[in-house]
Order: sequence, then C-alpha cells, then structure tokens
Amino acid sequence: MTTTTDLPATRVRPRPATARPKRRREGAAWVFLSPWVLGAAVLTLLPMAVSLYLSFTDYDLFSAPHWVGLRNYTQMFTEDPRYWRSVGATLMYVVIAVPLQLGLALVVALALKNMRHGKAFYRSAFYAPSLLGASMSVALVWRAIFNDGGTVDHLLGTGGWVNRPGWALLAVALLTVWQFGAPMVIFLAGLQQIPGELYEAAEVDGASRWRQFLSITVPMLSPVIFFNLVLQTIQAFQVFTPAFAVSAGKGGPADSTLFYTLYLYDRGFVASHMGYASAMAWALLLVIGAVTAVLFRTSRSWVFYASEGDR
Repeated sequence: MTTTTDLPATRVRPRPATARPKRRREGAAWVFLSPWVLGAAVLTLLPMAVSLYLSFTDYDLFSAPHWVGLRNYTQMFTEDPRYWRSVGATLMYVVIAVPLQLGLALVVALALKNMRHGKAFYRSAFYAPSLLGASMSVALVWRAIFNDGGTVDHLLGTGGWVNRPGWALLAVALLTVWQFGAPMVIFLAGLQQIPGELYEAAEVDGASRWRQFLSITVPMLSPVIFFNLVLQTIQAFQVFTPAFAVSAGKGGPADSTLFYTLYLYDRGFVASHMGYASAMAWALLLVIGAVTAVLFRTSRSWVFYASEGDR
C-alpha cells in the first residue's frame, strides 16, 4: 500500500514592485518643476546672495566692489537723516493707507453681497482700479488731479495737495485706497462662505444688524481679514510708483513722500551707491519679516477658525 504525503502548497510571493516607475514619475515631476527651480535660483536666490554681499561693500556700478564691512549699515542708522525721514514717511503711509483700504473694501463687499442684480458688473468695475493703479500713467493722472489748478483744487479750493507737505502723503495714500478691488473680491468670497443659518438664528434672538456684524460677520471673516491685512501691509511697505510719479522722483515736498523704496532707488540708481542701497534693501526685508511675525503672533487673540472652535 502506497502512502502519499500531501506537500504543503507553495506560497507564491508577490513580485517586489520595481522602483523604476516611481523614479520615472519623480523624474517627470522634476522636468516640469525645472523651469520654476531654475527661475527661482537664477532670478531670486542668486540676486539675493549678490545683494547681501554688496551690502558690505562700496560699489558704484562702474568699478569693482570694495569691502567695507558694516560701514553702510552704520552710516544708514547713525549718519543719514534722510534715511529716517523715509522710514517715518513709509510708516505714516502704512498706518493711513492700509486701514482705509481694507475698511472701504469690506464696506463695498458687504454691499455687493446683498445685491441681487448687477453683482458681476459692479464687482468687475470695482476691481478694475486694482489692475490699473500700479501703472505710471494712472499715477500721473492722479498727480494732475491733486496738483495746483487740478480737480481737487477747483472743487475744494485747498490748492494743490502734491505741493503741500501736510497733504502730499495723503494724496498718495488715497491712490492706494482707490485700489481696493483685490481685497474687496477676497472679502466677498469670505462673506459668501458664512452660513446663512447664523444670521437667521440671530434675527430670531432679536439681534440688530450691527450686533450681527460684530458677533457673526467679523469673527467668521477674521481669517480673511488677517490674510488681507498681511498682504496689504507687505505691499504698502514696498510702495514706489505713486510716490515716484507724484513727487517727480524727488520725494517732495520737504521729503513728505520720500518713501523707503523711493530713497533706495535714489541711493542706488541716481547716486550710484549700490552697496548702500543693498544694505537698505536687506534692512527693509528684515523689517517686513518682523512686522509679519508680529501680525501672526497677535492673530492668535483675534482670528477665529471654525475648525478649532475657539479664538
């Protein structure tokens, strides 16, 4: 009698996945990313490294850079009164322009949210100045409006704002406020995400429109407000074209519109002190980074995220 022993079935192991398809995918991704990587390296990182080096040199665009260490920074902070006037004018501009622009953008966004007809037309019309406001031609028209004998002079009889130290900066700030279209569109998108049930419940409880705005709209819109605040603050610190056009590149009258970037341009490309201008650029970068960090730090106390359930 023959006994047959059943052998255990041999387990077929799955073939290990080859890494070649993964490598091909990664290679394809780097091919598509290569224009951006090359552009960032050549057009951003390399110029930043060169600028950092030049900030420690005496360079006039026509001769080789001469290493001077911290002399540019020392001169900037302790020996240049126009530098501090440019800092003061820029801070004043930021304090005036950013709140006015965001406030007007929010008011218009609230009006457009409740509009039933023509919303697309008015949204496009209000957004158009944001596309045109950075151009030199619009800035020159703005200068003509606020110049002696201009539209504002005829209507208010106050004389030309751009020729008066106390009013020239306000004229430039109003040009920025007029470009409220971009933050307005962002506010409008945020308002449309607020659930309507919250307002219905508030009306049932007898809350007024003002109470609804303070207790529902502002908290639910606070992330969007914070986003616009950071974005517009960074842009305000870098304002150049309006001040250049209104003051004819001089920052006048009496340095009232001598914004930081305008003075940087004057030092670097008019006076050919490129090393000094590079030091100014890096100081501006550090200040913008510090202000942004402060905004993010303080946002914890007033920005409300619905997913977190708290402030």
